[in-house]
Amino acid sequence: MADLFSSYRLKDVTLRNRIAIPPMCQYMAEDGLVNDWHLAHYTSLARGGSGLVIVEATGVAPEGRITPGCLGIWNDAQAEKLREIAAAIKAAGAVPGIQIAHAGRKASANRPWEGDDHIPENDPRAWPTIAPSAIAFGGDLPRVPKEMTVADINRVKADFVAAAKRALDAGFEWLEIHFAHGYLGQSFTSAHSNHRTDQYGGSFENRSRFTIETLEAVRAVWPENLPLTARFGVIEYDGKDEETLNDSIQLVKAWKQRGLDMLSVSVGFTIPETNIPWGPAFLGPVAQRVRNEAGIPVSSAWGFGAPSLADNAIRQEHLDLAMIGRAHLENPHWPYFAAKALHQENPAWVLPAPYAHWLSRYRSPTQE
Repeated sequence: MADLFSSYRLKDVTLRNRIAIPPMCQYMAEDGLVNDWHLAHYTSLARGGSGLVIVEATGVAPEGRITPGCLGIWNDAQAEKLREIAAAIKAAGAVPGIQIAHAGRKASANRPWEGDDHIPENDPRAWPTIAPSAIAFGGDLPRVPKEMTVADINRVKADFVAAAKRALDAGFEWLEIHFAHGYLGQSFTSAHSNHRTDQYGGSFENRSRFTIETLEAVRAVWPENLPLTARFGVIEYDGKDEETLNDSIQLVKAWKQRGLDMLSVSVGFTIPETNIPWGPAFLGPVAQRVRNEAGIPVSSAWGFGAPSLADNAIRQEHLDLAMIGRAHLENPHWPYFAAKALHQENPAWVLPAPYAHWLSRYRSPTQE
């Protein structure tokens, strides 16, 4: 039986354990470029002992950033700086991953601690937003986006392909496409945000077309031996949960047929009016259902920060990987904490040797 500290192989990539660090935006970039903050942040996380570290949502185009502080990968200079991050993660023993993203109508926002709302359109830091339909998200994000033309759709698909190529060249070995959280991919699939009447709107099959075509195009340039994954909100908690989940599972099956290797199961966040049942590991049973019915490996990042919850999710086959996010910010050495809590033999050895040397319970008294 697999547990949290079992190794995990997907395609030609082997993780040293089932602990993964999901994308967590830092909002510290300028012009989409990595800086010292990111290098220290990701190096520290990778040294903590996880098997996989996925770099935060990285914009495939300037208008695809959530905020002006988000990373980008729409030009070669950005990719060259990201190479430092991939190398640092790999040198620390983790697999380097990256999430490529387009924020759609939720773009052009202030950083969370500066309002987490749309930047006023007359502010020089703002930029026009695009989406499948000219429908605002609402709440603190009231701007009505421009409805994308088919030419816009084709351009963004090409942006995802170019981003995947740059990510590969920069040394990343695990690619995640961000189709979740009310951003562009999710907003195409949802009837809440997609009111189109062409081949990209109307039926669920049509609303799925953008994500299917994007994934196919990315798979064509991403090596077959490396994992191609996606994050997707399979449920909204909007009162239509069973219908949405059934549709989502059918879409995930279509993605799998076109080369998707794993799904990171999340919530849609397409509209602000929802009733999400927040709680420890609340998405575990949902993820297990996707895993079983779509026949694809899954992960999830919500509420698994307690070691016993993460371990049980692996043992009970709810998840193949446990994405541990905020708990790693509280404690970058969370795997060591988890190994002790789960009574792993010699837990210090999940850490780099200079730390393990001092923390190992097997060292002799003369080494104090």
